[in-house]
Amino acid sequence: MKRSTFLLGAGAAVWAKPPALFRMENLVAWCIVPFDARQRGPEARAAMLARLGFKKFVYDWRDKDIPFFDAEIDALQKHGIHLQGFWTPFPASAGRPGQLPKIFDLLKRRRLKTELWLSPGFAKGFELEPEAEKIRTAADAVLRVARQAAELDCNVGLYNHGGWFGEPENQLEVLEQIRMKNAGIVYNFHHGHDHVPRFPSMFERMKSRLLAVNLNGMRQGTKILPLGEGNLELEMLRTLIKSGYKGPIGILGHRNEIDAEEALRLNLEGLRTLSARLG
Repeated sequence: MKRSTFLLGAGAAVWAKPPALFRMENLVAWCIVPFDARQRGPEARAAMLARLGFKKFVYDWRDKDIPFFDAEIDALQKHGIHLQGFWTPFPASAGRPGQLPKIFDLLKRRRLKTELWLSPGFAKGFELEPEAEKIRTAADAVLRVARQAAELDCNVGLYNHGGWFGEPENQLEVLEQIRMKNAGIVYNFHHGHDHVPRFPSMFERMKSRLLAVNLNGMRQGTKILPLGEGNLELEMLRTLIKSGYKGPIGILGHRNEIDAEEALRLNLEGLRTLSARLG
C-alpha cells in the first residue's frame, strides 16, 4: 500500500495515506510569529516551516514586525512557501486607517495575491448596538477592505475571534450585505468552543464561504490544546470530511511557552493520529 509521511525531521512518523484534506500540501502554518518562544526572524522562521514540510503560511505579525515585511516575503519566496494570508486588524476608515496602507503598499509593490484575515476591533459600545446596526457597521468596515483587496486580486476572510463578530451566523449576514465575491470566512476551532453543539448544521451553512479552517484540540474549558488531546475534535473533523470541504487546513503554533517548531510538530502528529482514527 502506498504510504505518505509528514516531514517531521529525523525519526518522522510514517502514516497510511491521509485524506487529501490533511495532506501536507493543503496544510497552512498559522499563529506562529508572536507565539514562538524562540522569537525567530523571517529567515529562521521560513527555514523552520520548510523543514517541517509546510508549503503555505499565514503571517500573524505585530507592530514590531512591520519593518520586516519585505524580509518576510523574501524569506518565504526563498524557501518556496506560499503566503496564504496576512493578518489584518480592522475596522479601518479614512480617518482611522491603522496599518492597512502599509499592508496594501506591500501587496501592491510585491504583486502578492493572498488573503487578508480580518481580525476585528470595533469601537467601544459596538456590542450594545441594535442587531441591524451591528450588521451595518460591520458590513461597512468589511466592504471598505474588500473593495481595496479586490483591486489587487486578493480575498478577505472574516476571522472568528470571539464576540458578536465571531459568530458565523453574523458573519454570513455581513457577507450577504456586502455581496463581494472576494469575501469569505476563516473559521477557527480554538475560538469556537461555544459552537460545538451546533457545529454540523453551522458548518453546512458556511462551508461554501470558507477560505480556511484552523484546527485545534477541542475540550471545553481549554482554549489551546494540541490536536488529538481533546475529546471533541475527532467528530468535528468527521463533519469537515463528510461536508465535502476541500479548502486549506490551518495548523497552529499558538503556544507561547514552547518553540513554535515543537508546537507545530505536536499538532501535525496529532492530526496523523486523528486521521488514522478517521479511517
